This record gives sequence, C-alpha cells and structure tokens, in this order.
Amino acid sequence: MTDPALRALPGLRPLIISRICSQLSATTMTIAIGWQIYALTHSVASLGYLGLAQFLPMVPLTFISGHVADRFNRRNIVLICQILEILSTGALAATAAMQVLTPALVYAFAACYGTLRSFEMPCQQAFLPAIAPPELLPRAQALLSSLFMTASIVGPSLGGLLYGLGAVTCYSLATLGFALAFFGTLALQLHHTVPAKEPVTFASVFAGLGFLNRRRDLLGAISLDLFAVLLGGATALLPVYADSVLHVGPIGLGFLRAAPAVGALVTSAWLSRHPLGRRTGVTMFISVVVFGVATIVFGASHITWISVLALMVLGAADVISVVVRSSLIQLATPDSMRGRVSAVNSLFIGSSNQLGEFESGTLGAAIGPEAAVIAGGVGTILVAIVWIRLFPKLWSLDRLEDVRPEIL
Repeated sequence: MTDPALRALPGLRPLIISRICSQLSATTMTIAIGWQIYALTHSVASLGYLGLAQFLPMVPLTFISGHVADRFNRRNIVLICQILEILSTGALAATAAMQVLTPALVYAFAACYGTLRSFEMPCQQAFLPAIAPPELLPRAQALLSSLFMTASIVGPSLGGLLYGLGAVTCYSLATLGFALAFFGTLALQLHHTVPAKEPVTFASVFAGLGFLNRRRDLLGAISLDLFAVLLGGATALLPVYADSVLHVGPIGLGFLRAAPAVGALVTSAWLSRHPLGRRTGVTMFISVVVFGVATIVFGASHITWISVLALMVLGAADVISVVVRSSLIQLATPDSMRGRVSAVNSLFIGSSNQLGEFESGTLGAAIGPEAAVIAGGVGTILVAIVWIRLFPKLWSLDRLEDVRPEIL
C-alpha cells in the first residue's frame, strides 16, 4: 500500500487483512474439498454437486441476508459468520484426522459455508464506504481488488500444495486463516448508526430490487456484468482447450487458468494508483466489448501464447468493469440500503459465474468448444451494444467521485 492517502485511512489495513485471509482460506479450502470429494467418490459429477451445494443456499437467503445486514450491526454479523467458519473448518480437519469424513459431511460443510457467505458478503461489501471517503473510494476499491485477485491466484496453488501434505494440514491452515480474518474484522473500528427498525414486510425484504429499479445506472451495471460473464464464460472450457485444442496438458492448463487473474491483478494495481477519470461509463462499456473480443480471439486461437495473451486481456478488461460496478454501487447506495443492494449484487455475481459455466459446458457439448466460446464472445459484445440503448444514464456516467447516494 504505497499510496499515502490510502495509508492514512485507519480502517483499511485491518479490512485488507480480513478480506485477504478470508479469501486465501476460502480458495485453499475449496481446492482441498474438491480433491477430498473426488478421492472419496471417484466421480466427476460429485465435483459439480459440490459447487451446487455451496451456491444453492445463496438463492433463498439473498434477500433475507440483505435485510439482516441493513437492520443489525454489520461488523458483528461478519464476526459471527467468521467464528462459525472457524468452527466448521476445524470440524472438517478433526473428522479428516479421525478418518470419519464422508461425502455427505463434505456436502453438508459446503452448504454450511455457502449459507455463511450469503450473510457475510453483503456486510463485508458495505465496509469500504464506511472507511474511505467518496474521493478515495475508487482507488481503495482497486487496491482491494488487486489484493483480492492475488489471493485468488495464490489460494488454489496453496490448496493443491497443502493437500499434498495431507487433508488435515490443509484444513488446519485454512482454519488458522479464518481466525486471522476474524481478528482483522475485530480490529475494524466502524461507526455504526442503529437503523430505524422498519417492520419486516415483503416490501422491506425486497426493497433492494425496488431501489435498483429506480437507480437504472446501478441496475444496468449489475445486469451488464451478469450477462457478460454468463455469455463469455470461456474459462469453464479451459480443460478442453488445454487437452484437445492447444495440446498443452496439465502444466499448460495451469498457465491458462492463471492468465486472466494475472491480467486482472496488473490492471487493478494500476487503477489503485491511477484511478479512472472522466467518461467512466464509456470506459466500462469499452472494457466489456474488449472482454468479448478477447473471448473471440481465445476461442479461435490454436497458438498457445496468443491464447494466454487473450486470457490476460480478458482478465484486465473484466477487472475494469468490476471496479466501476463495485465503486458505483457503494457510492450511489445509501447506507440504509447497502446490505440489500449488496446481497442482490452477490447473487448476480454468483449466478453469472455458476450459470456461465453451465451455459458454456452445455453449449460446448452441443456445437463444439471453439464455436461455443466464439459465440459467447459475440453475445457479450451484442449485450454491451443493447445495454447502451437500455441504460443511457450508465453510458453517460462521468466521474465516479461525483456520484452521491440517493436520498430515501
């Protein structure tokens, strides 16, 4: 953290510690339980069920968790979730040590973790605006994104390495990581204003959707990301490309998987020092178009270095869209609505990633992997063009620093 203005923010360091330790532990653990469930079942389908077990709880709990985040102390909610993560991951390590871990227990843990994340994520996403003033929030968001991306790169490799030392070692260190995340959150000093206890009604629970319908720029940003990732999910087919198209094997697959994250990491680090200036909306749409073009290039390429470069560009373009969307949501949403709006955003992100993999896989099986990836890239570009017409306010968005929350 070399930016003096960001270093001066007292709550940013513990927030970074909490988010990075949590992400490192989560990605490490996700790789480990994937290996574990496959070792227990020797079934490829079981890996899909594992992802489904983590995602399904988020669907019914999204609006409830958002409402909870807006009614109670968000820091305390995160602390409770992290305590439960420590206990559940510790239980996973204990059952693995006693050799009584079964597929059913692994699925149960995955569902438990998905449930905890559905409550934890909306609260965590609302922390940064309480720490960084509006003029510094885009830079702080870019810095947090770059470090988050670093954890996303290191975590899977660390999980594979640690699992080689034994499942118990892997789960134990993930438990330690969640404990460090807990202490980082505990060190956060946030001013908490007790919200008005509005009655729990159907309208209040789903108020996040009503707010997004009024703020068309926010709705456009969230839905643009949803459809862009849904259609442009080339990464789901990377094993097929590594094996049958580029013929680079498992080592090449590692380079292909790392390429988008490397591109995103470099770009987000740049944005933390050189924030976006004028015509931010235009920049966001251009980045989505570049994402689509890079997807098409990757889909058509049979040359490894071109494929890797295309994936790096894809990751770089994606993180620009992420930083704009995340900053816009936090700046334009009043604090009383941040939990519910962040919960909807989390559901959209989860849906785009999970359903994007499903769409790419089924379309790839129907028309072939290369045609599926190219079609997805073309679809992403078309979505960007249509969204310019549907959401002109998002297209005309100028400086993020000038965005202010709507008064309710």
